[in-house]
Amino acid sequence: MQRKAYVPGTAVLLAALLAGCTGGSGGGDTTTDPKPGDAGATAPAAQPGKYRTLPEACAAVSHDSLDSLLPGIKQITDQAQRDTAYEGEATLTYDTDRRVGCGWKVESTDATDHLNVDFERVVSYDNAVSDDARAQDIYTAKEAAADLPQPVGSATASATPSATASGGDTESSTPSASASTPVSGGATASAGTSGTPADLQPRELGSTGDEAFLDDKLNSASSTTQQRTVTVVFRTSNVIVTVEYAEQPTASTGAPDSKEMQDKARNLAQKLVDRFNG
Repeated sequence: MQRKAYVPGTAVLLAALLAGCTGGSGGGDTTTDPKPGDAGATAPAAQPGKYRTLPEACAAVSHDSLDSLLPGIKQITDQAQRDTAYEGEATLTYDTDRRVGCGWKVESTDATDHLNVDFERVVSYDNAVSDDARAQDIYTAKEAAADLPQPVGSATASATPSATASGGDTESSTPSASASTPVSGGATASAGTSGTPADLQPRELGSTGDEAFLDDKLNSASSTTQQRTVTVVFRTSNVIVTVEYAEQPTASTGAPDSKEMQDKARNLAQKLVDRFNG
């Protein structure tokens, strides 16, 4: 019987084909194409905020500050009741890691005083936006909502205690009447529209945290008395702090003094700034 001829070229061709089929499954030489627009590396996340915790709100205000802001505390003769007044009442929040607050209300022979402090720690959930930047956005929205009057001039405030503490407030140079000019009809008005001197108008504050503003509103709490509310809001890194101080006289004795209340509220705000920076 005649054997079939063996063709060496056929064996070479088959070997080449087999090598081509198995070459794609080799070791580490094979790379996967990146997704469109994928540079192959993740961009670094934005910096986290400076503060990771918040202070205990009801313990953040010292007894000395409470004595100044709430003079009725010293008039409480019962020690147990006085201690309760110092303690304040914690604000109900659902995440004390992100927001805490405390409020005090004390009556004296001359007036009823209210104090509220609120601490909000801002956390950005966008890796491209830092906690500080997000906090700045929230602060800016709060200032816009306060609708502060535009400063008329660029003159700096005189060296009064409140002006010295601010270190460069935005002030108006327009002269005006007494700070205790009443607001009729039960309307709520900012201090700037109720005859308040220029250096006591609602304004931005300097040297209080990273940025701050003060609002001052006067409203008729009843037909005979007026309540003044001074609010200081400041931001330090990724924390926003609000100090709200209100006073309502017990009798028709005119409006509470704007300068005195602003000085007290600003002094407390600065102490809270120092507490964060300490």
